[in-house]
Amino acid sequence: MVRKKNNDKTTRRDFIKKTSLLSTFFIVPRHVLGGVNYLAPSDQLAIAAIGIGGKGESDIFLASRKGKERVIALCDVDSGDYTKWSRKKFPKAKFYEDFRVMLDNHPEIDAVTISTPDHTHANAAINSMERNKHVYVQKPVSHNIRETRIMTEMARDKKVVSQMGNQGASNPYQLSMQKWIKDGEIGNVDKVYVWTNRPVWPQGVLMPKSDNSKLPNSLNWDLWLGPAKKTDYIPGMHPFDWRGWWQYGTGALGDMGCHIIDIPFKALDLKYPTDVECSVGSVYTRKWTPEYIPEGCPPSSSVTLHFEPTNLNNKRIEMIWTDGGIRPSHPDLIPADFILGSPDGKHGIMMIGTEGIIICDEKARNPFLFKKDGTKIKAKIPKNSVDESTEWGHQESWIKACKSGFNSKEHLALTSSFDYAGPLTETVLMGNIAIRSYLLRREIDDDWDYYARTKLIWDGINMKIKNLDEANKFTRREYRSGWEI
Repeated sequence: MVRKKNNDKTTRRDFIKKTSLLSTFFIVPRHVLGGVNYLAPSDQLAIAAIGIGGKGESDIFLASRKGKERVIALCDVDSGDYTKWSRKKFPKAKFYEDFRVMLDNHPEIDAVTISTPDHTHANAAINSMERNKHVYVQKPVSHNIRETRIMTEMARDKKVVSQMGNQGASNPYQLSMQKWIKDGEIGNVDKVYVWTNRPVWPQGVLMPKSDNSKLPNSLNWDLWLGPAKKTDYIPGMHPFDWRGWWQYGTGALGDMGCHIIDIPFKALDLKYPTDVECSVGSVYTRKWTPEYIPEGCPPSSSVTLHFEPTNLNNKRIEMIWTDGGIRPSHPDLIPADFILGSPDGKHGIMMIGTEGIIICDEKARNPFLFKKDGTKIKAKIPKNSVDESTEWGHQESWIKACKSGFNSKEHLALTSSFDYAGPLTETVLMGNIAIRSYLLRREIDDDWDYYARTKLIWDGINMKIKNLDEANKFTRREYRSGWEI
């Protein structure tokens, strides 16, 4: 909640009251007291940021409502050029390398943005929520399913306002697609295609060799590693390439799944999937023998998930995810010259029903409805909705909810609070369990038996694979001493 502080002997209300007695015609506008768009400290949140480079720049800037809220502390393991923009934008904010020290030193913090690599989302968010701070966490909520469940339950128990950073969830075009589904415009959906061109970083290749001689002076590598196992500096891992390695990232699914799968997950009111299976692309640097790199994500994958019927859809749904640039083919209802998904075809969502098809780009952009009778409809933004500046709306809604408090109407109206974003993230990470299980193997008679290349049956409530116990190790991770969750 917002902490209200006013130590002045004469409050603003007293000032207005006294000056109004001097003349019945003299009214003091708010901007006279503090300038145009002035917000008193009692009306502002005290915000901190963990991870302020890259995506962290826009996260903290927009969370501050472009400077209208008070940013009192910034934290990043990189004190160099990578974080210069944010430090310059908020010169009064104290800078830290270790978020634990920052949180200990600033009990007055109301809310925290977290924009770190995936493997430290949970540590930063849990440390913040334990201190009753509202949290905005970049997608995915965390690195693995166990962490996601802990964070979801903690936000509820601690009564903090949470939001995941999949800003397309606040795109008002989502409302149009949800209405199409509710109105039965495409009938019952039985198949959903979701796809991306990711990865756009090194993936499916051997990890670079460690080399401490290349460690930048500005980077605290030990803090960057956080809960991951101790290792010497790996060139290129920070600030971007970490996405392709299971110790740190969650691959193409983790990077884009919470943006793309969010649209059908919300529109169809999906819950935990019942099962998952996959196939993955291989890399050959020698004939007949694919590279075996279980510590890294594959260059491409296809993941199939099934969901039970819902209140909005009477049929069982099959969702097919593809990455690495692999896209679905055109259904008959969609003209051959219509590019599926985004204008370049890189990302997309296609929900196929008995009476038509809904298709759009990632983050819910450019939705179209193709009906069985040949009608083609482009969605319009519903009246009285926010504009299409989805990222700004997503952040501003979270700030308003933080001010209004837990379970307020503003909180309950959030499009990606952990109560929703948690199950969505678990679904995304369920696909990664299948991908990681795909490379499980044992040696039999001088050959390899890849025994987990099967459909995995999922018990979502209990976070458990029911038919392959060894796969359950991927629902969690091992933690370095001092970083346990």
